[in-house]
Amino acid sequence: MTSLELLADKLILYWQYPFVRYAMIVGLLIAICSSLLGVTLVLKRFSFIGDGLSHVAFGATAVATALDLVNELPFVLAVTVVFAVLLLRTGQNSKIKGDAAIAMVSVGTLALGYLVMNLFAKSANLSGDVCATLFGSTSILTLTQSEVLLCVVLSAIVISVFLFFYHKIFAVTFDEEFSAATGNRIKLYNTVLAVIIAVIIVLAMNLVGSLLISALVIFPALSAMRMFKSFKAVTLCSVCVAILCTALGILVSIIAGTPVGATIVIVDIVGFCVCGLLGAVGRGHSV
Repeated sequence: MTSLELLADKLILYWQYPFVRYAMIVGLLIAICSSLLGVTLVLKRFSFIGDGLSHVAFGATAVATALDLVNELPFVLAVTVVFAVLLLRTGQNSKIKGDAAIAMVSVGTLALGYLVMNLFAKSANLSGDVCATLFGSTSILTLTQSEVLLCVVLSAIVISVFLFFYHKIFAVTFDEEFSAATGNRIKLYNTVLAVIIAVIIVLAMNLVGSLLISALVIFPALSAMRMFKSFKAVTLCSVCVAILCTALGILVSIIAGTPVGATIVIVDIVGFCVCGLLGAVGRGHSV
């Protein structure tokens, strides 16, 4: 048998296990949700809000663990939503600009989370727990059916809200002042964006960890921008790139035994380079 046939047989064998199918379903849903909002965040110059909120989620997770909460998700999600709303509003309406506000929250909540994990350590392998939370671990490969169902429901809500508010999000993305002058409720739509972002961040922590979440948001959007110019085309291309890179990253990590989150990010980087090359070739032919 050739190496390709052996690889195909190995993939077929792995696909028979439920945990592989669960990981792929959750991974692709998170990729779709992240890429949908990624274009808006990049254009609004809030690319690193994902990084800041991921650290908020890390701190909230540490606090929830210290409090021995049976189900951490509602607490972590609520805290992340509150900070998402505060960041979007504080960054635009005060003396503390968006990047400075994100940096303050990011560093502060990361330090708080690590301090709480040290003071209320629940296991002997503290460094391993911290590393797994920050960089992702095999948690994506240990999902239960109920966790997958919850991810499906939340992802469906995120996608539905994005599609329903698509034209409003488009207006807010490019010109908030003009959008407000035409009667749009800017604060409401920014709040909707903040809630969606928070949900995506909390979902993505199981996939790539706190420190790598921004890659899911930024790379597909930037890759798509290398090839297309219109908002709709960039958004659709971003979703396609995210799906392809995430699926390939999960498969490679399972076969090669590499960390899931880091592998997906590396595949995203390769995808960005490929899209940049294709975009340059396309512009060269159009001249």
